[in-house]
Amino acid sequence: MKKDIKIPEVSDVFMAVVKEYNEDFKTEDWNAYIINNKEVDLEMVLVVSKGYDEDKLIETSLLRHKIEKLPAKSFAKVELLEESVLKLSNFFNVTFFEGNAMFDKKYVFKKGTIKESALRTIPLLNKRGILLK
Repeated sequence: MKKDIKIPEVSDVFMAVVKEYNEDFKTEDWNAYIINNKEVDLEMVLVVSKGYDEDKLIETSLLRHKIEKLPAKSFAKVELLEESVLKLSNFFNVTFFEGNAMFDKKYVFKKGTIKESALRTIPLLNKRGILLK
């Protein structure tokens, strides 16, 4: 039975962590974004995130986010990453519908990878950050 289930591969959907200035609080914040670089809209996008460190047996609470519709060639801010979780590995499990098919992919920013020296310009966002494909 399991062998008959076909799980389509995710393409052109990315997660990015971006450092940007917060006008309201006058601070530099790290924010996680989901990017839809497809030519079609994504529906019922669910993002589950968590920070963890397997060595120190530390983990954050599980956060859940829902985006009803993510248009083609667009992006959405998912969450603010507090400074303390940057020392941890951070995973984002993304599930969405494209047409009648459900897609699922796990993105992991390993501990130590979210840092200033790793920032690159991210197309579509036109901001500097770290991109996972």
